Amino acid sequence: MKEKELRRSMAVFTIGTVMQLTDLTARQIRYYEEQELVHPKRTDTNRRMFSLNDVDRLLEVKDYLAEGLNITAIKRMYSTERKEQEKALEKSQKNLTDEDVRRILYKEILNASGFNSGDSNKPWGRI
Repeated sequence: MKEKELRRSMAVFTIGTVMQLTDLTARQIRYYEEQELVHPKRTDTNRRMFSLNDVDRLLEVKDYLAEGLNITAIKRMYSTERKEQEKALEKSQKNLTDEDVRRILYKEILNASGFNSGDSNKPWGRI
């Protein structure tokens, strides 16, 4: 995970701060959490802690509601978006063929045995 994304996902804001940033009430924020539109972290004392990503999501939900969408439509939209992201991730992950596995295993065995030092002056460096 990139450092910027890591910082954006750190839960550092209390619900009071999020209320000021989003102009939402605590009840609205808790309702959106109940609807699984936002997933704040919890402290040991069960306080909600929000990240910048959570704040962005709440602002998006607020905008969608202002445009006339209802909660069900918003949930469906985020669900579809999540499925598309999962499909893209699956496509980006290359499935290894048997030949790839054999090649990787062969290289690991050579490295573990010390026969793959890369020194061409030694007979095992040319393997």
